[in-house]
Amino acid sequence: MAHNPARRGELLDAATDLLAAVGARGLTFRGVDEQAGAPTGTTSNYFRSRDELLRELCDHVFARLAPDPAYVADRLDAPRTRELETTLMHDLIERANADRAGHLALFELRMEASRHPALREVFTARFRANLDAITADHVDGGFPGGPEAACVLYLAMTGLLFEHLTLPGLHADGPEELGALVSGLVERIVPAR
Repeated sequence: MAHNPARRGELLDAATDLLAAVGARGLTFRGVDEQAGAPTGTTSNYFRSRDELLRELCDHVFARLAPDPAYVADRLDAPRTRELETTLMHDLIERANADRAGHLALFELRMEASRHPALREVFTARFRANLDAITADHVDGGFPGGPEAACVLYLAMTGLLFEHLTLPGLHADGPEELGALVSGLVERIVPAR
């Protein structure tokens, strides 16, 4: 089994982009090889099965989409208010626009999990860990609203991202309308202090 971490990361990035472009049915070892510009058989040398590729892809996409810790630390120097939460949600939209493929791949992984019980268990655990971390950051960080507000905001932003990335313009014709929609969601979900 090949163990070059840089090559493995390149293959996972290629798989992420391929998954976003063609969906789960088009995610094949040969397709990943082609997307990565790698010789035929490279992906199968790194991943024993398609399910193994998908499981590793889930963790890889979460890592790929995580905000820069230094940037987050800088943002969190401000008081934990609804206004800061609004800023963080606008940042999320900006990151989604910057890595559309990563976010679309995450949605594709959700759909794949809905069809495959073995993957559903692994993906549910990963998404649950993400939601738990978001909730803890919200509550322990002192943002207004508690765990319910964190959960509802997570669900609302997930839906908004899905709409925005899959059917752009359905709810917002441009960045200003999208920004107003994000601000409105936060205002309705997160109480003011």
